[in-house]
Amino acid sequence: MTIAQDSVPYAIAELEPEHIDVIRATLPLVGAHIDQITALFYRSMFTAHPELLRDRFNRGNQSRGAQQRALAASIATYATHLIDPALPHPRELLSRIGHKHASLGVTAAEYHVVHEHLFAAIVDVLGVETVTADVATAWDRVYWLMAGTLIDLEAKLYADAGVVPGDVFREARVVRRVDDSSGAATFIVESADAAQPFPDFLPGQYISVGVRLPDGARQLRQYSLINRPGTHRLAFAVRRVIAADGSPEGEVSSWLHENIGAGDTVQITLPFGDLTIDPDATTPLVLISAGIGVTPMVGILEYLAATASDRRTLVLHADRSAAAHPLRDTVTDLVGALRDSNLESWYQAEGHGLMDLSELELPQHADYYLCGGNGFLQAVRSQLLAAGIPGDRVHFELFAPNDWLLEPAG
Repeated sequence: MTIAQDSVPYAIAELEPEHIDVIRATLPLVGAHIDQITALFYRSMFTAHPELLRDRFNRGNQSRGAQQRALAASIATYATHLIDPALPHPRELLSRIGHKHASLGVTAAEYHVVHEHLFAAIVDVLGVETVTADVATAWDRVYWLMAGTLIDLEAKLYADAGVVPGDVFREARVVRRVDDSSGAATFIVESADAAQPFPDFLPGQYISVGVRLPDGARQLRQYSLINRPGTHRLAFAVRRVIAADGSPEGEVSSWLHENIGAGDTVQITLPFGDLTIDPDATTPLVLISAGIGVTPMVGILEYLAATASDRRTLVLHADRSAAAHPLRDTVTDLVGALRDSNLESWYQAEGHGLMDLSELELPQHADYYLCGGNGFLQAVRSQLLAAGIPGDRVHFELFAPNDWLLEPAG
């Protein structure tokens, strides 16, 4: 059985009844083999297009299997919603993916490349006896519904940025580097082309930073913007990722720490990201972070301080120690500059234990913003839901494939 390669993206987000029955019947089988399918898919695609692994995809995530799990979870979640529309719509998932794709310069044509290798992997793993014409057609429909939604979203993001799809990369000149006592390095950059200054951005957004590594690969990583908007300069903080527990050293973070200082140039993208605050809102804010996850919160705090905001703001941070807390002095100063703000910290090495939100009086009508590692975000999200905070009030950022976010909170 050969799956058609001349399919076109569908703009509507509904599955026909005959496809619903097929997807409902085959979803458990696809789900049971999804790890095999996605592993074969990436292997096949990177063999045919080695430049994607070298210059676009995060090689660290690939080596750990994180990207494969994220793709698998995304497809399964979207398909599950299509056959049961009563389930929560995965719009947050799609928005997160769309912004990440825009930050990487993904274009519509690349969805056809993914389609070719993904569906070939489905046939290879499940077999031609299982992937009948009806099964192939139904899953093809699911793919293009999801892809079409993302293509439309990304087209809008590019249009809003005033660029043609994919044209997001710019040369930046480092005007200043500041090394934090925690080990994080802040890079302040401006456009290398004075005639094309950087556009404004929303507090909480990020850029991708691309570096050419010694083996010739151009690797990209996302970093939150930590300065206030309106200056035509962008600032981002990088903590060096040390090899530990079988995970490799961070290629990009190490290269930036070792090679980049004032006067050097780096490649960055225009700002994207949907973990942003509503500048017109007056509801309280609760900013919750761990480790280098503090960076989008710093960007939000910079904006609040620059606009003399009187919003009630509670800043909560967890770390190994006060010394390890990135940009701790900056956070302290910004919180002190706001009219109605408090900072609470939990430092494990100093006997504070893990962040425990039951110790606090949490405002029910606040907007909650979270950023940190997988385990931290799972735990905090569960605590918030247990405390009665509505799920639509909880917003999160994670600079790794966010497959766990697709699972129900424990």
